[in-house]
Amino acid sequence: MRGDHNPMKQQQRIHGCTGPAVFAIVLLTVSGQLCTAETADSAEVKAPVVEAPAMPGYLKGHESLYAVDPRAAAVEWHRNAKWGLFVHYALASLRGVNAEDSLKAKVAGKEEWKKQKQGTPEEYAKLAATFTAEKFDANAITDLAVAAEMRYVTFTTRHLGDMHLFRTKVSDFTSLNAPAKRDLVAEMAVQCQKKGLGLFLYCPPDVARTEPEETYQKNRTMIRELLTQYGPIAGIWLDGIGTYYEDPKTYSRINDLYALIRSLQPQCLISFKQGTGTEDFVAPEGLMHGKSGPLAEKAWAMNAGKRGDICTNMQTSPPAWIYTEGCEHLNGAQVLDLLADAFAQKSNLTINTAPLPDGSLHPADVIALREAGESIRKNGFPAPMLMDRSERKKVKRK
Repeated sequence: MRGDHNPMKQQQRIHGCTGPAVFAIVLLTVSGQLCTAETADSAEVKAPVVEAPAMPGYLKGHESLYAVDPRAAAVEWHRNAKWGLFVHYALASLRGVNAEDSLKAKVAGKEEWKKQKQGTPEEYAKLAATFTAEKFDANAITDLAVAAEMRYVTFTTRHLGDMHLFRTKVSDFTSLNAPAKRDLVAEMAVQCQKKGLGLFLYCPPDVARTEPEETYQKNRTMIRELLTQYGPIAGIWLDGIGTYYEDPKTYSRINDLYALIRSLQPQCLISFKQGTGTEDFVAPEGLMHGKSGPLAEKAWAMNAGKRGDICTNMQTSPPAWIYTEGCEHLNGAQVLDLLADAFAQKSNLTINTAPLPDGSLHPADVIALREAGESIRKNGFPAPMLMDRSERKKVKRK
């Protein structure tokens, strides 16, 4: 790619971060007046020259398709990207939850399990004063993804505990106002761009809601911030599909929200777990089709033929997205088995590592993913192989 089309050079600076110049209108000026590329006294008035947005580095190899259809180029890239790294880091990572208590809570019943997972506002208010992210290292995280032969990273913009890990106007409860005083999304964006990785931004369940009006406008603001502050974004990863299936009225303008995303960054893909039917890919947990009911079945039919991207976690017994002390962790061979299982379901795999309270990665995950990458470089990606479901349960225990 020529230097004059480097996306980093065509970004505008907003709040000290960078955002994509989606369309640049090139006009010459003479004495402060707008004119065309012709001489000022020309009788012919021509329309301004509109340049296509610079192609994000992670889409290298898709230049021809990107020039005519950025979204199609991104879909094609994702279809062949094979796998990526999920990173669930949040204020909840500091709770000190352990596997033994989690397993007891699961046995005690749904309400006790939910309480164990969610935490309380009072708990999070105290934890916020200790959120330093001292060892959170976007450079090391993206290096690990590259070493594992991954093509993208999905990072939590906000999760349990409700702390925003990015610069926003909708809340003062952010990592920038915590002792960390850092924009972690910005740090991830810089490293992903540097290493040619796509960056997907995880948004918690409430972000997909479009009712009432106050919620809709708040979510539009956050989406706009995420897509104008951090350069090219590979995708917006929405959560909470179960609530949509239960109460679709509160999502009545979701396609308008999708239109906003695509207007801000045409190549930015959209997923919403099993989906509503108008997403670019489906991103279920564990298995490709795990929801029942009329809306779920309709969405599944509408998204038929689109690439899957199964998400799962490396912590097991019990499986956990947010760091849980004392969990077992998958090894390299088990990770490759799950990758083969995803391929057999015509899906990518996005596998989660849960950073420790200080932001560092669990050593077992680092070892396993590096082993997987070494195997891929030596032997190629594993052949599609659907795991026996009983065997899978042994791997993803409890």
